[in-house]
Amino acid sequence: MSFKMSHTEIHVLDLDRSVAFYEKALGLRVVRESGPDDGSWKIVFLAGDGSPHQLELTWNNGRVEPYDQGGGDIHLAFEADDIEQAHALHEQMGCITHENPAMGIYFIADPDGFKIEIVPSR
Repeated sequence: MSFKMSHTEIHVLDLDRSVAFYEKALGLRVVRESGPDDGSWKIVFLAGDGSPHQLELTWNNGRVEPYDQGGGDIHLAFEADDIEQAHALHEQMGCITHENPAMGIYFIADPDGFKIEIVPSR
């Protein structure tokens, strides 16, 4: 028996804003979406060119209270092939939340405050 990682799901309050963030900040693109005809919820899968792993954004109609996205202890990590260029983009976007120059990494946050670690390609 074997397993392959497929996707990671996070909840978002504003689906359009979140999709736009992930497209600009990390170069992801929408690969599929689904939801019921009544519009009570919607899921959107995003992917990038460098990995088969996908990000699933789940939106629930009417939700206004922020989600507890793991209490700040859970995060995604993305490798950047040009960490300086990535840092400049994220600095311009105003989404950097923490930097660790000694380790050569930093964190950004999506519109819902979900943490994303940016690491240099190894």
